[in-house]
Amino acid sequence: MSPLLVSLSVVALLSLSAICSGLNIAILSLSPQELKRKSKLGDKNAQKIYPFRKNIHLSLASILLSNVTFGSATAVVLGDNLNGLVAVLLSTLLLVIFAELFPQAIFNKNALWFCAKFSFFLRTIVFLTYPLSKPLQLILDSFFGQDDIKNLHSRHELGLIISDHLDEPNSELDEDEVEIIRGALQLSEKQVVDIMTPISKVFWLNNNSVIDDKVIDHIKDSGYSRIPVFDKKLTECYGVILVKQLVDIDFDEKSLSFEDFKLHKTKTVGSKTALDTMFRHFIAAQTHLLPVTQNNKIVGIISIEDLIEEIIGHEIVDESDRSIGEVDRSSNAQGLN
Repeated sequence: MSPLLVSLSVVALLSLSAICSGLNIAILSLSPQELKRKSKLGDKNAQKIYPFRKNIHLSLASILLSNVTFGSATAVVLGDNLNGLVAVLLSTLLLVIFAELFPQAIFNKNALWFCAKFSFFLRTIVFLTYPLSKPLQLILDSFFGQDDIKNLHSRHELGLIISDHLDEPNSELDEDEVEIIRGALQLSEKQVVDIMTPISKVFWLNNNSVIDDKVIDHIKDSGYSRIPVFDKKLTECYGVILVKQLVDIDFDEKSLSFEDFKLHKTKTVGSKTALDTMFRHFIAAQTHLLPVTQNNKIVGIISIEDLIEEIIGHEIVDESDRSIGEVDRSSNAQGLN
């Protein structure tokens, strides 16, 4: 065989062996769950590779059988045209460097892209080696089972994964979205008592109170749109009165009791309740404000605004919050008789 033909044969065999070696390391580095998710999202590369990754034992058997074949053929070609020792050393160096080391390093940098580009080659070697690779797959499946175990991330791991998007210019998530997702992931680690407004800072009314012009002045100064109604011992909540119900009433001429108003019923929630369940509590109670109880006594309130602030990581300051800063809260944070 001429030197040129030997060289061309060696280059061709090394190239095929290199592709097999690169595919071997690349396909193993891909997560089947991630490929499945990307396939559902329309990723063409993932759709090409997912069937091979799903049947990993068949793919591996085909790749390794082909790789060994091309590597052995390289050694045979060199052995037929060179001294035995020289052929062994040269074939070993060529296979290690150009058919193993370099391709694995290259393919591992962008595993999905390379696997997709060589999907036809992968399909071809699976077809050609099927009589041998299929029995090997069945044996491996019987011993080790199929590679279908879902690797779920913990809450802290998900938080770290989301945080990685902050400094990545190619990320689809902006800083606000990252903060919201991280805040939502941390809800289960916190309880209502961590974010509630203590009863000492709550503007509330006594169920025996009479609403007159003085009480209305207090309500206006509070700046709140919902006022809870408790008993004096703070053991029972009768409901919530909406300030908008009082707009058209002239309290200079008459005083009214709470029996004259429709109180919007609400439910109580325990102080140890995890925050990740609070949206369901608000939906069930059909209200934006829930009294918080501890040892059968009302110790504070929590609003849906408090929960949203915890998720987004910022306090929501509205017009009433700014105006109430001018008022002495100590006079409002109490039950009015």
